[in-house]
Amino acid sequence: MERDELECFLILAEELHFGRTADRMRLSRARVSQLVRRLERRVGAPLFARTSRRVALTALGRQLREDLAPHHRAIDAAVARAAATARGVSGVLHVGFSSPLAGEVVMKTAEALRAGHPGLDVEICEVPLADPYGPLRKGDFDIQLIELPVREADLGEGPALLTEERVLAVAAGHPLAARRRVSLEELAEVPLLTVEGELPAYRREHHGPARTPNGRPIPRGPGITSLQEALMLVAAGKGAFLTTAHTAAYHPRPGVAYLPLDDVAPVGYGLVWRAADSTGAVRAFARTALKTAQEPSEPGRGESEPARGAAPRQVAEPAGAPA
Repeated sequence: MERDELECFLILAEELHFGRTADRMRLSRARVSQLVRRLERRVGAPLFARTSRRVALTALGRQLREDLAPHHRAIDAAVARAAATARGVSGVLHVGFSSPLAGEVVMKTAEALRAGHPGLDVEICEVPLADPYGPLRKGDFDIQLIELPVREADLGEGPALLTEERVLAVAAGHPLAARRRVSLEELAEVPLLTVEGELPAYRREHHGPARTPNGRPIPRGPGITSLQEALMLVAAGKGAFLTTAHTAAYHPRPGVAYLPLDDVAPVGYGLVWRAADSTGAVRAFARTALKTAQEPSEPGRGESEPARGAAPRQVAEPAGAPA
């Protein structure tokens, strides 16, 4: 049964008048008659007894009204509750983060958001390296702060809230470890660990490019699914890993050296959410995160030697962000 047929039947069953039904539905009388006839053909028998003087429900029509009315009220109530939730900022908001640096911004944002919206609980969890979009699509997260770019048709992407340099993690005994800085071209000299899992091609290339800028092939190292697994393999001399500057500060590890890269653009971190599911809580979190990321960072926070993470940069909220 189509929704317009259902609406028309229940209103006509209440009004018992085609003109008043047409007015309430903002349709023509002819359209109301068409919807009723279509429903009667679907059912297989008349639902209304019509004369030039009156309209009345048949016994079958009364039965259908009694069966449908409670379900129709329940649907209307469910839609109303969903709309109220979308307008309001309450309940539980599940937020993901992809790195400790992103996690700090998420934590600060959650604290600021709770102060202004005490009815909102924010639950925070790390986004899997090997499946950056799966938990968001399944509803495990409502919004997440992860590395850009994000090129998914069903996901909305906000601006870069902060940026930082990329570095190469290599075994401390590798010849490259003696260098102060390296370039992408030198990746041809060491196997590069690759992220396995549910990653689109562009994100897989972001973590482990197949060739240097001059077209030299980059050897493939073992596959990994987490940062800790990657650092363990790097320390064991199984390959190098492209990561971000904060890793040196948050994950210092014997046997691993972090080398800044000269010819790689900084990594931006932005908010990502389901494009069709931007609730009031999601929009409030996005606005608060933008303000949080623009606040001056504490001296020395997120920095490491020899790599240093770039300070958050100020950005304007674009039209594509939840507002």
